[in-house]
Parts: sequence; C-alpha cells; structure tokens
Amino acid sequence: MQLSNFKEELRKVRAFAFDVDGVLSHTVMPLHPSGEPMRTVNIKDGYALQLARRKGYPVGIITGGKTDAVRKRFENLGVTDIYMGSSYKKESFLKFLEKNDLDPAHVLYMGDDLPDYEIMEMVGFPTAPADAVTEIKQAARYVSWLDGGMGCVRDVIEQVLRLHNKWMDGDAFHW
Repeated sequence: MQLSNFKEELRKVRAFAFDVDGVLSHTVMPLHPSGEPMRTVNIKDGYALQLARRKGYPVGIITGGKTDAVRKRFENLGVTDIYMGSSYKKESFLKFLEKNDLDPAHVLYMGDDLPDYEIMEMVGFPTAPADAVTEIKQAARYVSWLDGGMGCVRDVIEQVLRLHNKWMDGDAFHW
C-alpha cells in the first residue's frame, strides 16, 4: 500500500522502532528443547539496522520475547534501545521516545500483529511486513512487499536512508 505522498512522508522519519517476532524474525519458529523459540533472522535486515545506527538514527526494538539471543543479536548491531518482555508495547515505546527526545510523528514503526496496533496509531509512519495480520496492514501507511524476517526491515530503512542521501556513501561499504 502506497500513498501519493509516500516519499514526502518518509522524508520526515528521524528514528525507527521494530517488533521482533514476525518483523525481524520469521513467524514460523521451531522450539528449542528449553522451550525457547529458535528465530531465523535476515542478514540484510541486520546490515540496514547497523547502518541506520551509525548514521545517527535512534533504533528501538520492542518485543514480548525475553531471550538472550535476541538481546545479543541487536546489541551486536549497535542497538541500545532494546525493550524485552514488553507485555504492553505502548509503555516501552513511550520510554524509547522519552529517552531519545523524539516526536512520534518522526518515527517509523513496523509491527505485524495486534500488540503493535497502539504504537502504529501513534507514529508518523506505521509500516508492516507483507504477512502481517489484516488489522495491522490496514493501520499501516506502507506494507512492505517482503514478509517478516525476509528483508522487510531492510526495505523500509533503505528507503529512508536513500531519501536522506545516507545510503550509498563511504559508511555504506563496511560494518
């Protein structure tokens, strides 16, 4: 779904926030014998996340999950705003805004299921992966052509950084 002023709205994005399961990881997950879900992530999403961080964009991760693997993954990409075990995501999102002195109108958020709905109603640019639930797709200003865990995060970060002329420069060629 794209609006006629889609690119102009993307120009206003100054920060990113993402759900994990169904956005940064694929939704079909085998369970580890410990009971923890084993997530599959997309390397290209990771590259885009770390580049956005190096370019000065605040990046928030807000998830109901509580695994060390998730925390380590995003810390290794330079993400410091990681909200784990978030049973009510709006509270975590408000903390992210306050910590980074952000106006929600300048935040792009990507979610895929009902716990993400309230945040999507708050932000200036709500987005969703292609396989998000119907209500989330309807709340989104943009629905990626890619499924969760399959590069949808790279899709939106790349579009924003390209519009800000921060995609293909000297910083882009290394981690």
